Amino acid sequence: MQRRACALAILGFMANPAWAYTVYVSNEKDNTITVVDTATMQVVKTVEVGQRPRGITISHDGKFIYLCASDDDTIEIIDTATLQIVGTLPSGPDPELFVLSPDGKTLYVANEDDNLVTAINVESKQVMTEIPVGVEPEGMAVSPDGKTMVNTSETTSMAHFIDTGSHEVTDNVLVDTRPRFAQFKPDGSQIWVSAEIGGTVSVIDSVKREVVKKIQFAIAGLRPETIQPVGIAISADGKKAYVALGPANHVAVINTETYEVEKYILVGQRVWHLDFTPDQKTLITTNGNSNDITFIDTATDEPVQSVTVGQQPWGVAISPH
Repeated sequence: MQRRACALAILGFMANPAWAYTVYVSNEKDNTITVVDTATMQVVKTVEVGQRPRGITISHDGKFIYLCASDDDTIEIIDTATLQIVGTLPSGPDPELFVLSPDGKTLYVANEDDNLVTAINVESKQVMTEIPVGVEPEGMAVSPDGKTMVNTSETTSMAHFIDTGSHEVTDNVLVDTRPRFAQFKPDGSQIWVSAEIGGTVSVIDSVKREVVKKIQFAIAGLRPETIQPVGIAISADGKKAYVALGPANHVAVINTETYEVEKYILVGQRVWHLDFTPDQKTLITTNGNSNDITFIDTATDEPVQSVTVGQQPWGVAISPH
């Protein structure tokens, strides 16, 4: 009965034309990005890129992919129509994660090796400024109004609040060990920060700049040290948060009002990052050690299908239309 229900869910998923988006996955080990069609849940192309591709995002108009080629110390610009590399941005050393401003004009990049956040004008392809932050910066988020940017520093275990107008650090908030990712709620009221080694997600009040809740995780049969929160995705209505739990091979589903974990979704091995399709009906995870991605139906919070991609998939970006 369960197998039949799963089969029907897959057929329904594939028959829905509104879910036809393009997924771009950065594969850290084999220097490629994999292009996947969500309508068929199949790989349509593999594109060779620079060395150690990690952070990946797409311009708001869907025309360009921005990709951190970490070992090349650059950000590659890829035309989504041709899937050709058409330019680069001066990222600074070892770019890992970045975030694009709401107006699409500025890319904020974490440079892990030199403890800086680099702000780049994507139109002129020029560095606007470099902002000193804590040791090993990684997580990057920008508020919905574009006025505040948050960077997390792994070794310093802090979330740094940066004024995007003055490019100055205005507040530092201590979180748990090795913060890896940051995500604003859609209304900008909170910033959620995952701590990989600490095993928690800190919920920070955006106005008070203080932690108001620490969310912990427990999965039956798993040792606590294997549960390592990394990527975070919060639904557009702000009601649910999904947290990738690394080598625990699960995604936690959290009620953002009660902060309770409502469900753990089994996905691939070493789930790292995740992203919604624009219609919010599907969540896609990258699973680094099983070399695949998982499609999750957000109506049921059940996995629908896994798709093999490249070696050690790291980041995921989805076309806006």
